[in-house]
Amino acid sequence: MLDKLFGSKARVKLLKLFLLHPHDKFYIREIARHLVLQLNSVHRELTNLEEIGLIISSTADDDAESDNCLSKEEQANQAKIKVVKMPKKQEKKYYQANTDFVFYKEIKALMVKAQILYEKDFTKELRKVGNIRIMILTGLFMNDLESDIDLFLVGSFNKVKLAKVVKDLEKDLVREVNYAAMTEEEFRYRREIADIFLYKIIDNPKIVVIDELEIL
Repeated sequence: MLDKLFGSKARVKLLKLFLLHPHDKFYIREIARHLVLQLNSVHRELTNLEEIGLIISSTADDDAESDNCLSKEEQANQAKIKVVKMPKKQEKKYYQANTDFVFYKEIKALMVKAQILYEKDFTKELRKVGNIRIMILTGLFMNDLESDIDLFLVGSFNKVKLAKVVKDLEKDLVREVNYAAMTEEEFRYRREIADIFLYKIIDNPKIVVIDELEIL
């Protein structure tokens, strides 16, 4: 679905990388290696995304960085020596998400929701590892990067298989997914005693994917 909407798999991979790591900077070879993409393809898509304003770029002077690493004594010694100037190294260009882009939040929300609800059919994979009674998406999936929980589950699960399914999701999203799972009995008990952890999840912005208990 996302490939059809955004035009190419490379663009979708880049969008996931930048939108889920908005404060990180990446250079082109790092991106190509991390996402297993051709350099030409990455360069083309980065140019397109920068032109529309969804990402921004900056440069870092390799020579300046190396000079800063020298001690004061080394810099003083260099000043005494007649140095033959070599051609300046090419500046390395870094890219990162433009969080001020007018549709930044909307595109990010679309990416993460489509990924978990449609593209990988995550719910179907979860049902294979246990009996899900409640499934809530919050935190990351609601653009709340400060939240302690992104995925909340109630039911009976094979913990090892559940961890693997979540790990596969993390690979697709290119970031960690914090999740919590509890039995139906524990959920009802915590709800009765007004457990702070549970009610914080319930009260915060969320997407209720499954509610077979019909209590949310």
